Amino acid sequence: MNRTERFYKINQLLCAKQAVSPAILMHRLEVSYATLKRDIAYMRDRLNAPIVWDRDAGGYRLAANATQVGEAYQLPGLWFSAAQLYALLAAHKIFSDMVPSTLNETIDPLREQIARLLATSGHKATAIEQRVFLLSMAKRQVTPPHFQQLTTGLLERQQIEVQAWSRSRNETRTRTISPQRLVHYRDNWYVDAWCHWRQALRSFAVETLLELRLLNEPAHEVSANELKKHFSSTYGIFSGTVKDWAVLRFAPERARWVSSEQWHPEQQGQYLADGSYELRLPFGDARELLMDVMRHGHWVEVMAPQSLREMVRDELKQLSRIYKNNRNRLNI
Repeated sequence: MNRTERFYKINQLLCAKQAVSPAILMHRLEVSYATLKRDIAYMRDRLNAPIVWDRDAGGYRLAANATQVGEAYQLPGLWFSAAQLYALLAAHKIFSDMVPSTLNETIDPLREQIARLLATSGHKATAIEQRVFLLSMAKRQVTPPHFQQLTTGLLERQQIEVQAWSRSRNETRTRTISPQRLVHYRDNWYVDAWCHWRQALRSFAVETLLELRLLNEPAHEVSANELKKHFSSTYGIFSGTVKDWAVLRFAPERARWVSSEQWHPEQQGQYLADGSYELRLPFGDARELLMDVMRHGHWVEVMAPQSLREMVRDELKQLSRIYKNNRNRLNI
């Protein structure tokens, strides 16, 4: 832990006991006696910490009367790691964005507690939120009653009859599903479920479930290992078995970004002699992978498999045709 974290730990230990021996402090802080002495001295001299040595107890303690050491005592702001800050801000934002509901009495204390945690940095939560932003992209709205029914079926392990809308076919069909888990992916909710009509695992975008009805039937159970194998082995939200490995070669200008990104847990990447970056990753359904390849434009080339190269080529032909026609239509 860094020095600021040690200050908070020392303060916590001293507040919890009458007196704490140097040996205990050294053990809990994982520091030498010399470092402990420097930390105590800094807290006393620079932070006005009311720390005194209790000879009878053989340890340090906080003075019963803070005026013994003069000015007010205040620890420096304790900042967070990127992961900690994201978790706190995300939770605070979610709670703040909630529409009024019967949960407000339960949620408000949680929101206030998160705000207090953010304030341990030495800055108010409102000030942090004005300077640190969490941006959502392509977030789709979910009907609250449907979400509540879905979570009820998921946790109570019940089958659910749904009216599932297919965007690609623009049609709605009745399905009976056994929900296995909810997944929040790229700012949207999905449910991984056993489809009783298909007799197979499927993933549904929650906002495409237009009507839901809980059934008085126990859910079909799928093991955690089987769920992981089916939904996590390939690229993106589209599940299934691995059909092939994509080999993507990024130009040096784009490699500096992509080399630090995780596209898949089992990806393999390496820099090549010319400064380009080669990324290998497994995929089953290529639709999402195609979209992510296309967003890098001419900075990436699909080296393999040939089927994915052809998909990119066909997509580019369609784009070229659209813009060529648009040029003619605008008389440019």
